[in-house]
Amino acid sequence: MSQQIIGIWLHQHAVKRFTYLFFLGTILSVVITACSGSYSAAEPEIKLRLVSFSVTKAAHDQIIPKFVEKWQKEHNQKVIFDQSYGGSVAQAADVIAGKQEADIVHLALPLDVIRIQQAGLIKSSWQIRTPRNGIVSRSVAVIVTREGNPKGIKTWADIAKNDVKLIAANPQTSGIGIWELLAFWGSVTQNGGDEATALKYITKLYQNTAALTKDAREASDLFFQQAQGDVLITYENEVSLAEKTALKLPYIIPKINISIDNPVAVVDKNVDKHKTRKVAEAFVDFLYSSEAQREFAKLQYRPVNPTITQEVASQYLPIQTLFTAQDLGGWDMIKTKFLENGAIFDQVKANSKA
Repeated sequence: MSQQIIGIWLHQHAVKRFTYLFFLGTILSVVITACSGSYSAAEPEIKLRLVSFSVTKAAHDQIIPKFVEKWQKEHNQKVIFDQSYGGSVAQAADVIAGKQEADIVHLALPLDVIRIQQAGLIKSSWQIRTPRNGIVSRSVAVIVTREGNPKGIKTWADIAKNDVKLIAANPQTSGIGIWELLAFWGSVTQNGGDEATALKYITKLYQNTAALTKDAREASDLFFQQAQGDVLITYENEVSLAEKTALKLPYIIPKINISIDNPVAVVDKNVDKHKTRKVAEAFVDFLYSSEAQREFAKLQYRPVNPTITQEVASQYLPIQTLFTAQDLGGWDMIKTKFLENGAIFDQVKANSKA
């Protein structure tokens, strides 16, 4: 009888022990799976897809290796970057359509990130999750002329002369195209002119356009490499890059200018799908570091890190009146007023062809 009782007790104890170990194993499995959902240190490599606008490649070519080295040292994991560069508007459209599953976007203007957000891929908190409301690099608009400035270009008004042929980018495909349109408009309205005068002015400018390119890099290639046009409107940093490749031409930084603010954001839906959130957020944070911001400054971007801004202040010409997208009503108004079907740019295109 006592042997029977002992046998029953041993059997019950074994069952309880098995049940305990089973549930412990299940819990550990769930925890490990949850942890690996965002980042797995056990994986020797991890891939990040960066989708950016055309002219940032030179900067990222310098910044990315520094981040890769830092991450490898700290996490013993190799980061492989899959990079794509093109017109900002078109890049954003590809991300929205799923043609490019970006983990990170670094685009020419906040409106493009807002479009991705409205498509449900980026959380609405993207601007407050990073320093400087998501703006990671800045520039201003410049007017590039031919050697000796034969057309006598000194101000925004001068490029509306009848004999001036302009190389500009298309606002429907590129960020620089939108920034140009806003710079043209603001050069009038932020200098005491009314909107009727601004509309007349930009209509004349687009009538003078010899080529409307898909992005800033194509515009630069047409102007510098193929010698098309009398005047090029582009980013200050793009002129600096051209000078580094021995394509130096005179340029004017207008005293009335727009702050060209370039945002960066983690694409939440994609990083959760790819399990890359931790490394993607680390790369975005790194872009604001002194090390990365110095690389932007070397290419004549205007840094957003206050320490580096002060450090390199002497390399930039001062702007007398620097207005922002907010001064033109903010991005919702800009989209409705300038860019939607039948808005100002469509009207200008129709009048330019008339």
